[in-house]
Amino acid sequence: MINSDEDALICDFLETYHVLNYRSLPAQLAATLAAGLRDTSRIATITTEGKASTTNTILAAIADRLGVIMAILMGNKEAPPSIFNALYEIEQKKISEVASFRTGEEYESMWLRINGGT
Repeated sequence: MINSDEDALICDFLETYHVLNYRSLPAQLAATLAAGLRDTSRIATITTEGKASTTNTILAAIADRLGVIMAILMGNKEAPPSIFNALYEIEQKKISEVASFRTGEEYESMWLRINGGT
């Protein structure tokens, strides 16, 4: 955290714990206090690169799962867009081709071909 932004950590310690000089604390205590800072603290926002807080991440995952359940109940074949993926800018890869094999040998042959075997 110190390497990310020491000034933000100092501000968070001052605001949360009323400690101006965190260097005067034992290292283990300073680390414990830093870990105890809220998700919306300056340093937490910087170290998570401005991503959502833990609470919002959990809420997004819950909303996504609820959306999938509702889509299934309504008979939709596709789930709604993911809020979690939008928060973390994760792109969904769609499977365009499905392969099936009649025998284990066909599968092993394809596996070797894909992985650079003969």
